[in-house]
Amino acid sequence: MAAPKRSNHSGTASHAGVAALSFTTKLPAQADFKKVLLERYQEAIARSRKIGHRVSFRVEVDPAAGAQTITPVEEQPSASDAFPVEDTGKPDAELEAALAKARERGRKRVAEIVAGEDMLSAEAFAKLLGTSRVTVNAKRQNGQVLGVNGAKRGFRFPVWQLDKDGRPFGALPVLHATLGDSAWAVYRFLVSRHGALDGRTGLRALQQGDDGSVLAAAEGIARGDFD
Repeated sequence: MAAPKRSNHSGTASHAGVAALSFTTKLPAQADFKKVLLERYQEAIARSRKIGHRVSFRVEVDPAAGAQTITPVEEQPSASDAFPVEDTGKPDAELEAALAKARERGRKRVAEIVAGEDMLSAEAFAKLLGTSRVTVNAKRQNGQVLGVNGAKRGFRFPVWQLDKDGRPFGALPVLHATLGDSAWAVYRFLVSRHGALDGRTGLRALQQGDDGSVLAAAEGIARGDFD
């Protein structure tokens, strides 16, 4: 087997702010190419571990010359790589404080919502429907009615989820399934205005009998579409 021809270049190149040191190896035979390719791969791993930053190589095939060229590229560390941020494993104190405040605001907002006059207990909502508390909770678990968890107050059921005939909106089970079986996600969807609903809230669109548009808007939110 003929020995592969090597041609080393000590110059540097720069692209996108990254300096590169490279050399090439021209291999006239495919068997030589496969062998040296594996060798260069192993060398790149060892080199990367030794110097602490990335090492890669480029392979070029020249059909006219009947040869392949392997070009290892040693990427010089950028400014951000040269001064790595130490990971102490501990959250930033200011970030932790901000998150704590956000959680507290969230708890207060939930407490305000479930304390509203339009929020009924399971017993009161069951009485309104002419059924039992057990049935109401079963319907909540199946997504047939909307009940949000108010922690200390337990589950609360918005009275406005009933249509003009006094029945829960028929779209509620699909909304629960579409929005990840999250009661609070359904609640937010219903009380928020949506561009896909011409600025109407989900609740208003349901009250107007526009179930198809409501479900389409919910599907868009679930996909991550901009509203």
